[in-house]
Amino acid sequence: MKDRIVIATRQSELALWQANFIADRLRELHPGLEVKLLGMSTRGDRWLSSPLSEVGGKGLFVKELEEAIADGRADIAVHSMKDVPAVLPDPFTLAAIGYRDDVRDALVGPGVRSLDDLAHGARVGSSSLRRQAMLRARRSDLDVRPVRGNVGTRLRKLDEGEYDVLVLAAAGLKRLGLEGRIGMLMPLDVSLPAAGQGALGIECRRDDEALCALLATLTDHQVQRCVSAERAVSSGLGADCSAPLGAHAVIEADRIHLRAVLGTPDGSRLLLAQARGTDPLATGAEVVRQLEAQGASALLAGVNAARPGR
Repeated sequence: MKDRIVIATRQSELALWQANFIADRLRELHPGLEVKLLGMSTRGDRWLSSPLSEVGGKGLFVKELEEAIADGRADIAVHSMKDVPAVLPDPFTLAAIGYRDDVRDALVGPGVRSLDDLAHGARVGSSSLRRQAMLRARRSDLDVRPVRGNVGTRLRKLDEGEYDVLVLAAAGLKRLGLEGRIGMLMPLDVSLPAAGQGALGIECRRDDEALCALLATLTDHQVQRCVSAERAVSSGLGADCSAPLGAHAVIEADRIHLRAVLGTPDGSRLLLAQARGTDPLATGAEVVRQLEAQGASALLAGVNAARPGR
């Protein structure tokens, strides 16, 4: 068994929390194991002038971490699963998925307890096309504007008056001890989360069998089943992490109940699908079939064509 593991991590407060959390779990499960962090700045962290959907998607947060694993500077990377592309490049694998926190999106703003509290034309900070689609489907009057930066930077922009409200992942706020900033946890029928939202994943080289076996002890198999079904929707549609796509699965009597929504960023059209099954990939494939029957490929093609540089 390995006696030392180096974790490649972004240096945002949330990324460091996640990396340290997994480091502590590894030390608890494997006494004597030395775990170190390698802090890195990724393209996603440096390129803040444009929405991620316009400059390559959330995979920009992952690539440099993978390069550190590939060249031996690090052994693993810890990710928020909503930021991980549905198809990993060779030679990488997700050796463990688990530790899922609240999957919901949160409205953050003074005095905000529901969407109805927002004034006509309220300035909403969110760069997510998924969130934009579902918010505008409910409130077409909202002025949804891109916002980039880590959680602290976004909250500062809110506090300085650049936005009236933000939409952020509840899990990240709770992990940072900022749940007091949450005005409303958005119901799933209002804002269906991104595939993998709230869960952590650990990436390493597929051919490092000893490391994969060690990391497997961190897997939550129920969470893994749900996240695998959700990610099967993304991969089946050929959609990246920045697509206006939500997917969420739960386990009910050992069967997976998977729901998905795909929309246009202006909220004028939402495609809905759901399926139940025991196999994550088959359940995801059935949801993809339903979405395709409603015109998912054409909708995604239109979204991609509208992105700058496409």
